[in-house]
Amino acid sequence: MDRNPDDDQLTRAQYDGSAFEPLVRRHSAALHAYFARRAPAAADDLLAELWLQAYSARRGFDPVRGSARAWLFGVARNVLAGHWRHTSQERASGPHSDLVGDPWQAVDHRLDAAAAGPELRRAIGDLPPAERELLILVAWEGLSPTEAAVVTGIPAGTARSRLYRARTRLREALPFLFMA
Repeated sequence: MDRNPDDDQLTRAQYDGSAFEPLVRRHSAALHAYFARRAPAAADDLLAELWLQAYSARRGFDPVRGSARAWLFGVARNVLAGHWRHTSQERASGPHSDLVGDPWQAVDHRLDAAAAGPELRRAIGDLPPAERELLILVAWEGLSPTEAAVVTGIPAGTARSRLYRARTRLREALPFLFMA
């Protein structure tokens, strides 16, 4: 089995903090994009929080359980969940004009067919949350189904099944996009 250089880098960083910096340089853009699509106004802060948490938790990385990239997206997912918990508590306590709206609105920006954007955004938004999250991790973040399984903490077979169901639901909801 070929080892990913990032896995080796993160393993070294467990005992040599200076080995962590190359990971920051290599993965910051992708992780910032992940946050920007879900919480645009907070993306910079979330990225900073991610690197603080990832550095603190770096000794918990196990290359047997998944790649460094999947581990980083798992940390990102937890940071984002904490952000959403915090902002939902703020919403409950009163109105705030700086809160982010629907995090799935940014999906439209990645579409080639502008006319299909609203329908696709609606169809993705209608997916069950677990299926939607896997689809986004695989289709937009470029993770493999196995890496997405590690990020979400589910078995790889379950991830593949949910991804299949998500794609099937999209084909049924938007048959005009999937015509041969």
